[in-house]
Amino acid sequence: MPEAPQQNRPNHPFLPRALLALSAALGLGWLSGCSTPPSSQPSTGPATSQVPSSPSQPAATRPETLPQAVIPAATPPSPALGPIKSTARNARDYRKDAASHLYARHSQHIYKGRLPPMLEAVGVLNVDIDHQGSVKTMQWMRAPRHVPQVMQQIERMVKSAAPFPLPQHMGQVTYTDVWLWHQSGKFQLDTLTEGQD
Repeated sequence: MPEAPQQNRPNHPFLPRALLALSAALGLGWLSGCSTPPSSQPSTGPATSQVPSSPSQPAATRPETLPQAVIPAATPPSPALGPIKSTARNARDYRKDAASHLYARHSQHIYKGRLPPMLEAVGVLNVDIDHQGSVKTMQWMRAPRHVPQVMQQIERMVKSAAPFPLPQHMGQVTYTDVWLWHQSGKFQLDTLTEGQD
């Protein structure tokens, strides 16, 4: 019996293969979208500077988020580690260094601005400083004896400010300054005074 002629039968031998490849590619793409690990490439957005919140991966282990503070930088030694050296070659020049030193140590007690015409006390004090910046002796040239508590407070402030700048060119020094004491308990030194009305 003769075969019936095959009509309307498509003659596309590559069509099933193309459909199979397409479906496989789509399936793999869908699966890879579900299981893709986090990208190792840094993103270009602002998220690169954020520290991850996961405690299992500290920021210090990630090179891109390593803070600059982790790398120690060389810093100059602080003057607070030891006494400052004075370059003064006479007592008059050293007095400026000593006054600045006292102002720095007792900044909360400095009277700001011009002093009024009437002060609670005016005292003239000699201070002996040795080669290590220690206070050896103090001597009142003009003592405000009507306010002994002010005299005691000034002496305490001078002693507590030690060590003073080292008189490296003189070995030791005796300097004189005038204490201008306001009734508020604040003062100025004549060397650095802002004036008086």
